[in-house]
Amino acid sequence: MLIDTHCHLDAGEFASDRDAVRAAALAGGVERIVVPAVEVGNFAAVRDCVARYPGCFAAYGIHPLFVTAAQPGDLAELRRWLAAERPVAVGEIGFDHYVADVDPQRQEYFFVEQLKLAREFELPVLLHVRRAVDAVLKQLRRIRVPGGIAHAFNGSRQQADEFLKLGFALGFGGALTFSGSTRIRQLAATLPDDAIVLETDAPDIPPAWLAGGRNAPGELPRIAGELAALRGLSLAEVSAMTAANARRVLPGLC
Repeated sequence: MLIDTHCHLDAGEFASDRDAVRAAALAGGVERIVVPAVEVGNFAAVRDCVARYPGCFAAYGIHPLFVTAAQPGDLAELRRWLAAERPVAVGEIGFDHYVADVDPQRQEYFFVEQLKLAREFELPVLLHVRRAVDAVLKQLRRIRVPGGIAHAFNGSRQQADEFLKLGFALGFGGALTFSGSTRIRQLAATLPDDAIVLETDAPDIPPAWLAGGRNAPGELPRIAGELAALRGLSLAEVSAMTAANARRVLPGLC
């Protein structure tokens, strides 16, 4: 079994062929897909998407790049959704210090408040950590949550170890398929077996063979094959290892 721990299957890029996209992933052995929200406005779309496709699971949260348009009342709305829907995680939440025009203080406010909600509901979190690994770790040490996944991890080995100490797994996807992604590939090859989960972030972060085209969860088997080659394992071994890790950090998948 393969588990895509981060796929925006509700996105508009899949509007014309979403059924076929899910069917192709399932045919490739991707039995479970986690679909994270990015703002209150797409909570219903995420809910409807996972209701339509067996094996898909929701996460609800406010993405750091969407906090500019978010209102404080959105946190109360998120709380209502967490109570009513009991998703597998709170997410996608975190910091993004790559995009310059998003207020870092506003990002921090929404991230901290969402960590508090995750702690209240005893839910893991799906973390966005782009150019912000240390800032995310700082808040996680202050506000302890039941682990989760550092999505699209691209930090150092020392930073990776800090996430592991806090009960997190690290998400790897299309970026590891590029020969020039030396740090990501080194981490993917050498991290402990229990550290890694697979993801696509579809329709984003396409693997090398898509040449910048639309990513999809059906690409996960080939991404898993790349990871297997880096670690000197079989595809079956990598599939079992990463699926077990996903179930451990996201118990709602079991």
